[in-house]
Amino acid sequence: MFTGIVAATSRVVRVEPRGGDLRLGIDASALDATGVAPGDSIAVSGCCLTVVGRAGTTLAFDVSNETLARTTLGGLRAGAVVNLEAAMRLSDRLGGHLVSGHVDGVGIVTAIEPDGRSQRWTLAPPPALARFIAAKGSVCVEGVSLTVNAVAAKTFAVNLIPHTVEHTTFRDGRVGTRVNIEVDMLARYVAQLLGHQEH
Repeated sequence: MFTGIVAATSRVVRVEPRGGDLRLGIDASALDATGVAPGDSIAVSGCCLTVVGRAGTTLAFDVSNETLARTTLGGLRAGAVVNLEAAMRLSDRLGGHLVSGHVDGVGIVTAIEPDGRSQRWTLAPPPALARFIAAKGSVCVEGVSLTVNAVAAKTFAVNLIPHTVEHTTFRDGRVGTRVNIEVDMLARYVAQLLGHQEH
């Protein structure tokens, strides 16, 4: 489990095709990775990945075809910047919301506008995810816990304060950027339960 509070941004150092899927090498020197070992979980731009190896400050992750199909990770190249968050401990402060790191789909940034000192981002989620996104609810975008400010027929809007923009990959965002989206897990489970009741 994660909180959606990005701890660091860092760069992909290598992308290795392996038997039909990928192995990523990511420089984790900006992350407090003390004690991180194979088997541990790290959220990489919102995707929960398992550490499979470590060489100095570089962590290795295997990325399955399921993850490649549902996320933006398949488009990463060496030098790309990603958001990182280590799995939370039970004693950690929950500053964002409960995030599983199980990305539901890829959305598109459709607008970025100034809003005071903040930025208002409008995003188009995959149509199948729209029903899980509610105004003043939580959503995780690129591993960042955000509050939904408004919902329209095919889009939703969030506000990013300067700190969030400066300390995440949002600083390089632009219209047309593809982003990983994880809907609030409570909405997902409620929808599943209601679906069973209707049958």
